[in-house]
Amino acid sequence: MSAMRAIHKGDVLIVDLTVSAGREQSGVRPAIAISGGELPGVVIVIPLTGTTEALRFPNTLAILPEKGNGLENQSVALMFHIRSVDKRRVMNIIGKINVVTRKKIDTTLKRMLQFS
Repeated sequence: MSAMRAIHKGDVLIVDLTVSAGREQSGVRPAIAISGGELPGVVIVIPLTGTTEALRFPNTLAILPEKGNGLENQSVALMFHIRSVDKRRVMNIIGKINVVTRKKIDTTLKRMLQFS
């Protein structure tokens, strides 16, 4: 990660998740940051997939490409795959999700983690 701006909650990142096991998401892929600079050396992310059939699972959310988020295709946020990654896995920051999408993610995470 060279000369990259600070990561903020809601940023759309390209992350390298090439090391994984079982059903974990893997490969170089977009992800949404749900933490920012408050964690030392890591960022908590929600991986995205281009496989829209994943919407059949609970705790997923369709993310449409739009100006500002940097996505080229419809994606699915796999909130049940939430994970922390070393910031060195972040290859690029391509955009930021909108406020409405951020609120939907917050609501879904609270429900999934039974915080509400």
